[in-house]
Amino acid sequence: MFRRLTMLMAVSAAAFVMATGFAAAQDTLKIGASAPKTGPLAGGAAVTHWPNVKLWIDDVNKRGGLKVGNKQMKLELVEYDDKTSGEEAVKNIQRLATVDKVDFLVTPYSTGINVATAPLIAKYGYPHIATTAATDNVPEFAKRWPNSFWLLGTSKQLAEGVADALKKLADSGAIGKKVALVNVADAFGLELVRAGKPALQKAGFEIVYEASYPLGTQDVAPIISAAKAANPDAFVAFSYPPDTFALTDQARIQKFDVGAFYVGVGTAFPGFAGRFKDNANGVMGVGGVNPDSKAFQDYRARHKQLTGADVDSWASAMTYAGLEILGQAIERAGTTDKAAVIAEIKKKPFMTVVGEVNLADNINHNVWTVGQWQNGSFNGVASAGIPGAKAPVKKEPWK
Repeated sequence: MFRRLTMLMAVSAAAFVMATGFAAAQDTLKIGASAPKTGPLAGGAAVTHWPNVKLWIDDVNKRGGLKVGNKQMKLELVEYDDKTSGEEAVKNIQRLATVDKVDFLVTPYSTGINVATAPLIAKYGYPHIATTAATDNVPEFAKRWPNSFWLLGTSKQLAEGVADALKKLADSGAIGKKVALVNVADAFGLELVRAGKPALQKAGFEIVYEASYPLGTQDVAPIISAAKAANPDAFVAFSYPPDTFALTDQARIQKFDVGAFYVGVGTAFPGFAGRFKDNANGVMGVGGVNPDSKAFQDYRARHKQLTGADVDSWASAMTYAGLEILGQAIERAGTTDKAAVIAEIKKKPFMTVVGEVNLADNINHNVWTVGQWQNGSFNGVASAGIPGAKAPVKKEPWK
């Protein structure tokens, strides 16, 4: 009888361990992330992407997790390096979905990698909230992959913002109408220049120099030298972070003085102002924020406290906002069912660190398009659908 009682207690204990273990597993949401940690886009992802994933996970877990139905579910991150390769990113998404069996995915980083992985993300039914992808194919992609949501705007919006900012300067007499136009030969740069050239010409500008260069190009001195020789009034580069910094550095070294100097992704990074100091003043770039927003200021303070680094003044906040939307949609749906969460994202607007975001048709139509460094702050100077843009100012000669 003693032996039977001992056996019964052992079986009961095992059943309890299995039950509680199962419950514990169900009280954790696995979040998968694949983005560059190496390769040409690693620097940009290290500023814009990974710190905001870390911050969102920390913020959610500090408040006890996401409320899913009657459960509080904490988040567990499973992350991989895509090496700035679409092919590697596809492998990572495949592994996250089939081996790690994550509940939800964080968006990849960059236009090209988001587009490369979109079919696979759709195949596995995950919500795909793209926060660092700008493409004119957004309406088509939203229809082709109804699980996808595009927050950063279209290439046309961003390009027209550049033309608008330059036209304001030209109309005020600050600059003339000759522009040097260059781009990185990646999905982002190719789409922007395709939209940007006609937008500039429609605004009355003459393109006096054009050049395209491969992703990962390190020596941009010849580009700046040739652009300078064309004697333009404005310089526009649809560039990624490494070349954004390199082009600015060469412009300073070669004393390439123009009244309007625009470089692309990375201009909004705090490290840009940190590196170029007073020379950053007047430099324009893609993006922008309203630095006076209370929600942005609170988010910025939390980011700096957790990561030790400041946010960039464009896609950092948008990346965090995309994660906020995912979390709020899961809580609104009250389930981890991916289809239900996707349906919830379309229903009504979300309040985020960038303000209200409405994704009823899978697209965020209200975006900052151009920002400019003015007295140590990167302010939005052109937008699509967002009020409060500041007036652009003429770039002073390099010091």
